[in-house]
Amino acid sequence: DPRGLYVCETGGQRKSLQVHYRMCQNCIEVDAPTISGIVIADVVATLFLVVAVYCVTGHDRGHTSRASDRQNLIANELYQ
Repeated sequence: DPRGLYVCETGGQRKSLQVHYRMCQNCIEVDAPTISGIVIADVVATLFLVVAVYCVTGHDRGHTSRASDRQNLIANELYQ
């Protein structure tokens, strides 16, 4: 606990310093491996989300609308 009264004496002079501060009770220390793990997990989650969105939206490209099917059936001479 670094709180308290600090005194410095040099050449017959005496200076004092009173230190007050509040310590964080619920803080955690974040070091380099923790930060890199968070960044890597974020990148992996983002890539997973991109692939999922691509797969969901990619399947609709080959389908034609029902309106174009009706136009093809009407244009066919056999059905007229």
